[in-house]
Amino acid sequence: MKKVDQFLRDKVLPSFKDKLSNKELRRVKNFGKWLLTLNKTSDLTLLAQIYGTDKWGEHWYTPHYEFHFQKFRKKKINLLEIGVGGYNKPYSGGSSLRMWKRYFSKANIFSFDIYDKSAHQESRIKIFQGSQIDPEFLDAICSEIGDLDIIIDDGSHLNEHVLFTFHHLFPKLKSGGIYVVEDTQTSYWEHYGGQVEEKNNLETIMGYFKSLVDGLNHMEFKNKDYEPNFYDLNITSIHFYHNLIFIHKGDNNESSNLNRKP
Repeated sequence: MKKVDQFLRDKVLPSFKDKLSNKELRRVKNFGKWLLTLNKTSDLTLLAQIYGTDKWGEHWYTPHYEFHFQKFRKKKINLLEIGVGGYNKPYSGGSSLRMWKRYFSKANIFSFDIYDKSAHQESRIKIFQGSQIDPEFLDAICSEIGDLDIIIDDGSHLNEHVLFTFHHLFPKLKSGGIYVVEDTQTSYWEHYGGQVEEKNNLETIMGYFKSLVDGLNHMEFKNKDYEPNFYDLNITSIHFYHNLIFIHKGDNNESSNLNRKP
């Protein structure tokens, strides 16, 4: 496989480079990657390596994604990833979107970025332009997309932005869906709004999501006056990994074992 990849990169692509547009050249590259992944689409780490996303190599996210996302792989779902990548370069980025498209054979892949990344649109991939802290923009794209099964925040990584977007989009996620926050190391970086001394600060990513954990057990609270909030009632599990959080949405209404009859 490595020899084929090297042949495509060193021999085939240079011969096309001066003859094809950026869009056409990307199609050639994508076809080569499609060939390399034949019968291997269930291996998300391999797909990450071939499509060139930093979800493996720079980070080590793909085994966790594969564990949590397996149940969706052959279903017709809508996935929204915040952030296309490549900053202000229109033809840079988009690697993870193509990886998701290959992994989820029936999914529609959506994304948005503060920069114009429409050059990356193709069959089953649609890209919007806007900010993750613009509520009207978020509402508009959700109305256009419809039901959301998976949301991945790989956007600005600013603590304030991540929390704003979660509060706005998590209610729009389908029951049974998964919300993912990447690169949570910024919780400890002051230039991203993080706080290394006050690790439970509710204005940081880690501090806030840790605060939601007790709500998983809200049925066990002995305070009769306690009113469970939206997140208590709609989060069934939270999984923390190195720089990565998975929040599973569903009806958290399992009764206390103290209330069950023997």
